[in-house]
Amino acid sequence: MPALPLPTRRGRSASIWLFGVLGFTLLALVAYFAVFLGVGASVIGLVLALVPLGIVLTGVRLIDRWEPEPKSLVLFALLWGAVGAIGLTLLVDLAFTLLVGPRDEFFAGVLQAPVIEELAKGIGVLLVFLVGRRAFDGPVDGVVYGALVGAGFAFTENIQYFGTSLISGGAVELTLTFLLRGLVSPFAHAMFTALTGFAIGLAARRGGTFASATAAGAIGLIGAIALHAYWNGSSLLGDFLALYLSTQMPLFVIFILAILALRREEARLTRTRLGDYAAAGWFTAQEVDMLATPAGRRAGLQWAAGLRGNRRPLMQQFIRDAAALAAVRQRAIAGRDPLAAADERALLMRTRDTRARLLAF
Repeated sequence: MPALPLPTRRGRSASIWLFGVLGFTLLALVAYFAVFLGVGASVIGLVLALVPLGIVLTGVRLIDRWEPEPKSLVLFALLWGAVGAIGLTLLVDLAFTLLVGPRDEFFAGVLQAPVIEELAKGIGVLLVFLVGRRAFDGPVDGVVYGALVGAGFAFTENIQYFGTSLISGGAVELTLTFLLRGLVSPFAHAMFTALTGFAIGLAARRGGTFASATAAGAIGLIGAIALHAYWNGSSLLGDFLALYLSTQMPLFVIFILAILALRREEARLTRTRLGDYAAAGWFTAQEVDMLATPAGRRAGLQWAAGLRGNRRPLMQQFIRDAAALAAVRQRAIAGRDPLAAADERALLMRTRDTRARLLAF
């Protein structure tokens, strides 16, 4: 049996050269931490930083389940935050120190850090848009990539904070820092940069060019900087606990509700686009219900698991290919994907083959 065609990877993956540049930057960061924190404090900080990273990645995975992003772009976004954005931030901080000397805590935390860090992270989201344009379909994708960049940035920054706390205040200060950064507010950086990603995603949904995505990203960046500055300022200028409960927690709840609304919109769009194929005879109305609703997907997976030989993996593939097909058609309608026709043919062949194997007896 001949191999089934696959959608082309062009415009849906990060170049190996980008990973190479990040690899060299990573070596420089390892040396930086070894010199300024020491190996022991760096290792302890790294281990503890894995906890909030795991929490955030679990949340991002829940957001990205509907139509998962390509693994190379997911990895690049995460590494850009952990390595590229951190490297740029450290270089700018060094330049400020050489030019104007040490800054006070307010300037560094409320003015400098939000601007420089969000700009460095926003560049990463824009790079994902540039190299992975055919996988960057809308606001949900933008939130996912922005949150991944933010998660990576927070991971490396936490290594530094945890290591510094251990050196300066021992286990007591380290525990307090871990509670505040690792457990109380693990999503902070992810939430900030998700605003930039959301704005770029809106431009992507409308078939925007790199220039229009940059302009939209700049607007989102302003929101990310403002939220970041407020977040940092609340710990410096007032009662942190009171502000956390009265404003930061509600902001996080609003962020979650916005994500749920975006997910519903993504499901609606998937249903509409698959409905186009149903009208042409490629799917039945019942299949569209199954493929384009959370309840339908759960029911389909449960049904497939009960078939001879457990065909749940086949149903998972059917769902993934159908979601990708809906995204391809949306890009084709927007006129922003010259390879949409080829991908459409490949995915239609794959869904037809998967359906046949699901129903075979």
